[in-house]
Amino acid sequence: MRYVAAYLLAALGGKTPSAADLEKILSSVGIEAETERMNKIISELKGKDLNELIEEGSKKLASVPSGGGAAAAAPAAGGGAAAAPAEEKKEEKKEESEESDDDMGFGLFD
Repeated sequence: MRYVAAYLLAALGGKTPSAADLEKILSSVGIEAETERMNKIISELKGKDLNELIEEGSKKLASVPSGGGAAAAAPAAGGGAAAAPAEEKKEEKKEESEESDDDMGFGLFD
């Protein structure tokens, strides 16, 4: 992914990116560039319209389930019932931490 990102950054300059361009970008963020991967990216993307590739990729990503759909729907379906136990747990944790401070045998103003 980092090689694709470097290619896209180099392409923003308005010219066809070269291996030297990719290596310069990657080394600027401390990544040692692998010649094989750079050459593969350059050959795969050479002569292609990057805007079209991004649009096609976005369509493919939109069809991929990203998880969390059921979890996000549960609170909406249950109303505030799911949120109430979470608030109670937070309050319990606060009380526990206050109690642990009392067990030390001295207070801030003693």
